[in-house]
Amino acid sequence: MALFNSASAGSQPNPFSFPNLENETRHYTHKLGRFAVLEHDRDISVAPDNAVTEYFMAKMGVRRRQLVVRVENGSSVTIQAGAMQWMLGNVEMTTGIKGAGDLFGKMVRGAVTGERAIKPEYRGNGMIVLEPTHKFIILQDVSTWGAGGMVVEDGMFFASEGTVQHRLVARSTASSALGGGEGFFNLALSGSGVVALESNVPYEELIAIDLVGDTLKIDGHMAVAWSSSLEFTVERSGKSLIGSAASGEGLVNVYRGTGKVLMSPVASSFSLGAATHNVSERF
Repeated sequence: MALFNSASAGSQPNPFSFPNLENETRHYTHKLGRFAVLEHDRDISVAPDNAVTEYFMAKMGVRRRQLVVRVENGSSVTIQAGAMQWMLGNVEMTTGIKGAGDLFGKMVRGAVTGERAIKPEYRGNGMIVLEPTHKFIILQDVSTWGAGGMVVEDGMFFASEGTVQHRLVARSTASSALGGGEGFFNLALSGSGVVALESNVPYEELIAIDLVGDTLKIDGHMAVAWSSSLEFTVERSGKSLIGSAASGEGLVNVYRGTGKVLMSPVASSFSLGAATHNVSERF
């Protein structure tokens, strides 16, 4: 793919090439901005002790995926701690900490969202390849989610362009956290640029819902991302306790306003555990 074998027009040239990054065993499936998803079609490095597992994984379409990121002209990307596998070119890594206050804020954000407190920033002119994951990698342009950006479920952040801002957003009410079985805060991504998210289900399986001054009610925390402009609460499914009990639904997650929601139609069944990359070992 020429996009990732050389620099784009008007940028500094990259004095390297990797003609077999795409071959008969792996290919790019998605690309957006500086990001591309490299999917391994089959794993040929199989040992006798894992041959049976690998065989059935291949039959079921369980594949490894890697995020390939291009940086150029001093641009930067933020990556989940421990996710970098290798990088090529004149690329430098920094902690991205701008002072004691910034460090404290990131520690608080990491503690309440399940993400690593410090996410390294990579800047320069070259390419970065992240560790393989069996999860699906979803690429999104943050600017398409409205002025306030998007809110993502805990643990989904993988990488983002340096122009994307990270912040904490609180649930609209305490009931949103206590009633919905969630935390009090979520990670919000705003500004401009592309973000990569790790998902238990592929993008093609997610349902995109556009709300215009409307209300969406979901039985369970099936929403994986939603516009920051939406009000999120947890409410009874019926007008009364008896009505909610009679419907068998009880409490539902409610999204009100104008914006969009990405919703999974099925509950997560991802349990590969140690088979995923090191980013899965988060505090």
